[in-house]
Amino acid sequence: MLYACQRQGDGSASGTPSASATRPPASTGASPGERRTTAPQGRTSEPKGPATDPASGLRWVEPNDLPAEARRTIGLIEKGGPFPYDKDGTTFGNLEGVLPKKSRGYYKEYTVPTPGERDRGARRIVTGDNDREFYWTADHYVSFERIRR
Repeated sequence: MLYACQRQGDGSASGTPSASATRPPASTGASPGERRTTAPQGRTSEPKGPATDPASGLRWVEPNDLPAEARRTIGLIEKGGPFPYDKDGTTFGNLEGVLPKKSRGYYKEYTVPTPGERDRGARRIVTGDNDREFYWTADHYVSFERIRR
């Protein structure tokens, strides 16, 4: 429990809990059994269907709401490359279990460059079903959104 110091009439501080200090913090994580998804940031497109993909349970994201670098990576995937990083197009193991459980080799990962980063950064496009399903993660696999196609 947090305690806030409050000034008494005589100038001394008391260690009694204040109403704001005893309130539990707002939960930002997913509840048990719920899949985490990235938080929407500055969405510009109107959704073209349900907010959540029924197959994965993940929130849909419109391609136009992704960073320009992610849209360029999607274009490279659609063309079959060439890709700027050796790991692009390699198997994504889904070890975090955020995406639907599938057999090994079902998912592939592609780097989305992050401006100012010297390494591959945290952003990725992960594809499934021979590049027919597209997923976006801005936080290195902690959470995903399904890219509407």
